[in-house]
Amino acid sequence: MSLYRFARSIVALILFPLYRIQIIGKENIPKTGPVIICSNHISNFDPPVVGITSPRDIYFMAKGELFEKPFLGKLLLGIRAFPVKRGLSDRNALRKGLGILKDGNTLGLFPEGTRSKSGKLGKPLAGVGFFALRSEATIIPCAIIGPYKAFKRLKVVYGKPMDIQQFRTAKSSPQEMADAIMQEIKVLQEKYQN
Repeated sequence: MSLYRFARSIVALILFPLYRIQIIGKENIPKTGPVIICSNHISNFDPPVVGITSPRDIYFMAKGELFEKPFLGKLLLGIRAFPVKRGLSDRNALRKGLGILKDGNTLGLFPEGTRSKSGKLGKPLAGVGFFALRSEATIIPCAIIGPYKAFKRLKVVYGKPMDIQQFRTAKSSPQEMADAIMQEIKVLQEKYQN
């Protein structure tokens, strides 16, 4: 068993009962081919929660500073995270992400780039739009609906794949694409809030 699968099963044993996680729309995630799962970001637990609720193994970007700590850096690489320099156009991270998708894998992205302390959706960064437009990946919006409180229900909602051909045809910018993805997340959030 890989470190990823082992870590995932341990985390699932803890988080599923703790947050009474309910998964909606898991069937919307294609079983094969490149996929980008785009989720809102309300907690440090979001990456593991998306990781244990998705039927596919996911590669996540993580802030570069975390990889500077020897043990943590090795652990993160073992669970398929890769570093990104925040606040900069990190070409290595962009190349790595595109390579993951080209190989038919799943990339997990948080368009806001950082956690929303209020729980409200923030402005998305253009990077998510770059990946959507530059790859052949299926884009799956995801809404995590909290709060993260012990034994209170946490919903993870996977929306239907987005049709992004219209954005390619219109030669939309990465920012316009990112805004459209964020809008889909907002729609899911509002629909399943209660």
